[in-house]
Formats: sequence, structure tokens, C-alpha cells
Amino acid sequence: MDVNDFDFDLPDNLIAQTPLLDRTASRLMVLDKETGEVQHRHFRDLIDELEAGDMLVLNDTRVLPARLMGVKDDTGAMIEVLLLKETGDDEWETLAKPAKRVKLGTIVTFGDGRLKAECTGILEQGGRIFKFIYEGIFYEILDALGEMPLPPYITETLDDQARYQTVFAKERGSAAAPTAGLHFTDEILESIRNRGIDIAFVTLHVGLGTFRPVSADVIEDHAMHSEYYHVTEQTADAINKVKERGGRIIAVGTTSARTLETIASANDGKIVPTSGWTSIFIYPGYEFSIVDSLLTNFHLPKSTLIMLISALSTREHILAAYKRAVEEKYRFFSFGDAMFIKSSQRKES
Repeated sequence: MDVNDFDFDLPDNLIAQTPLLDRTASRLMVLDKETGEVQHRHFRDLIDELEAGDMLVLNDTRVLPARLMGVKDDTGAMIEVLLLKETGDDEWETLAKPAKRVKLGTIVTFGDGRLKAECTGILEQGGRIFKFIYEGIFYEILDALGEMPLPPYITETLDDQARYQTVFAKERGSAAAPTAGLHFTDEILESIRNRGIDIAFVTLHVGLGTFRPVSADVIEDHAMHSEYYHVTEQTADAINKVKERGGRIIAVGTTSARTLETIASANDGKIVPTSGWTSIFIYPGYEFSIVDSLLTNFHLPKSTLIMLISALSTREHILAAYKRAVEEKYRFFSFGDAMFIKSSQRKES
């Protein structure tokens, strides 16, 4: 498949630059994945699309304040370092900017000197390995010196850093937010539970792949970067019970969907308690093992995420829905509106 098959026209003014004051105030496009029928609703109406016996699966990763601004010790040049993945022994895989100024052995100092980093490895496309030097607790220093790593298409300043964090964020380690979860409040989650809809949590720490476009012309040639995931025994058992009784598994966000499909595809359609690294790439032709429906935001043209949702429905249904979204002026990307790709066919238990 050609990557251009997943392109669409998106006016810049539809890219949401700031979050709405009310997390639940976003619009919600409801797409029937089998028929392609579209309804225009609001996020608060999501509960009316759910049925007792369904299960929402959310990603409880917590975003690190992973953007650090520092200076080179030898020249005083400004260097931006974005933490992506801890590789052990105080070493991190990062994106450095401008990367051409960061050679092996380069020392960068951050803030008041409480944190230094030495470049110990050169990776492709601006990637660098840094070994951090400090006294005390690394994450406390990071909380003091780091900033939220907003995506490059957001150019406005985020006044409230908590708005790039879900209300259920728990497991620290992500380089970006699982943005479909940003719409939820504690009150909405409680209302969902009160309707007899189960809620479970998985963890996937969003990493390097989020910041990298598809560079290959042919989709099958694209290589995904790996991201760490973890699922507990309690969560695995709960998801399997829902599937056994015919309930729908509704993934909140593509990160939750990728976690579930990674595990199910290796375990005959079952979820097992496990941790590991996934580089699963889902595009049309993929048969979902566990995910029935998906709540997600609107994605970049030609991205791996629009390919994933096209696999859950069809490319034609998704591109037609996105055309409607542009015409109706939906807000796109991290701080934008939501789409619920629902299965209209409920399985018999």
C-alpha cells in the first residue's frame, strides 16, 4: 500500500492549539465501523453509546516533564533535549535539537547546574544517547527543570501543564500523552461505572514513534519504534471475562489498542499478564483479535495512526469521515475533538 493513500487535506486552522476549559466539552464524531454511518455528538454523549457489559480500556501512563533546555559547556550554545526512553544506568535515548551541535562527548548543563548530561551515542534522525550526571533523585530534579513535551504542531504555550495529563495518569514514563484519554473527568468515569460498564487500565509509555513521520513510500517498508507496555493479572482476567460473555472491548486511544493487540496476537486472542516492548504496526489487512471499538482523536495525514483506525473500519470509511470532520470544522490532534469508531454488531455470549 502507498502511504499517499492515507493523505487528506487539513487546513492549519483546524489544528487545536490549546485545550478547551472543560475536558468534556469536545465534540464527538460517532462512526459505525461496518456501515460508515456518521453521527455528530458531544463527548458527554459517549455514555449513551456504551452498553452494560462493555469495557473501556484506558492507558494510565504518566507523561514525564521530558523537555529539557540546556547549554553546551564548551560553547554556551542552547540545546533542547527530549527524553524518550530510559536505557539503564542513568542513560536515556533522546531527541536533541540542533542535533548537529551534539557530538560524542558533548556535555550539556541544565538549569542551575543540578543536572548535566554527556552524549554517549549517536542515533539516526537527531537521536542521541545521554548519560545524566546529578546528585539526589533524578525524577525530582526532572520535575523541577523539565517541561511538558508538547507535539511540534502545537505552537501555543500551555498554561496549565496538567491539561497534557489524563486524570487517571499513574505510571510515570511517557514522552507524550495518550490524548484520547484527555477528554475524561473523574465524574464521567464514575458515571460510566454506574451504568454497568467496566473500566480497566493498561500501561504503554509513548515513545519515539510518536515524533517520527512515515518516511517510507510503501507502508509495508515502515519500521515502528518499540514502546514499553505492561498489563496486570487483574486487568487481563477482567478483559478475558468481558470477551467470553460477549461484551465489547472499547480501547481508549491507539496506545491501548496496540497494547491489547500485541498481547492477544501472541496468545491466541487472549490477554495475559505480561510486560515487554511492542513495535506492532497495524494497517488495513490486519485482523483485530481483542479490540471491538475505539475512542480516539483525529490524526495526522499519512500517519501510522490513521492507518490503524483504517484497519479497524475501512480506509474509505475513515477518509470519508475525515472529509466530513474538515467540512464540519472539528478540532484535530492532541487537544482536539474525539471520534468513536463503534461496532454495531454485538457478539453473542
